[in-house]
Amino acid sequence: MSRTFFVGGNWKMNGSIEQYQSLIKHLLDSSLDSKAEVVIAPPSLYLLPSQKLLEGKQIALGAQNAYNKPSGAFTGEISVAQLKDASIPWVILGHSERRSIFGETDDMVAQKTSAALETGLSVILCVGESLEQREKNESINVVLGQLETATKDVKDWSKIVIAYEPVWAIGTGKVATAEQAQEVHAAIRQWLVKKADQQVSDTLRIIYGGSVAAKNCKELASQPDIDGFLVGGASLKPEFVDIVNARL
Repeated sequence: MSRTFFVGGNWKMNGSIEQYQSLIKHLLDSSLDSKAEVVIAPPSLYLLPSQKLLEGKQIALGAQNAYNKPSGAFTGEISVAQLKDASIPWVILGHSERRSIFGETDDMVAQKTSAALETGLSVILCVGESLEQREKNESINVVLGQLETATKDVKDWSKIVIAYEPVWAIGTGKVATAEQAQEVHAAIRQWLVKKADQQVSDTLRIIYGGSVAAKNCKELASQPDIDGFLVGGASLKPEFVDIVNARL
């Protein structure tokens, strides 16, 4: 079954007013694959001004994180309800940097995922193993365990994209080989048959993240179960266009 190619750009805590305007202008001036779904996630400070620049365009916006409570005394957080109110359609949840630096647990990711879906947001749900876990051949068990917890309350899978991001490949320049990535993606798709059903397995996008660049995106995109990318550093560079166009 044909799945729409999906490319997300996670800007992380980078950029300035001048830079985000320049990055968006470059994307809008470029010839992007018309069949690809593209989402960029600038820092929250730049979401609303970016929204004005992207109005009516092919590119959608996502937040890099959100809190599961609709409101309250949670200084510094942005709620899923506020994202919905501001018409920001996507949110990245469970990113390894949120897990490792800010101590987010699988249960916390599950709460955020449920809250986001119940609010009507679409979720890029991140999972991935550490280098130590990879070397112990625990990659698939770790990834499926994270997914099992994060999706324990999910009933409607139509608004989820799963991003497999091996922690050892994020920002390191190391990239999972196409075969390594495909193996985990295939395991996730098989898990989806048991967790949900065959239709969900056939239609849900599973994307790869971890030092994706123009030089490796085409080989990765050629794998049968890799449906796109979640791009970090390269989303801040002109080559992001080449990654979006990886299947052309």
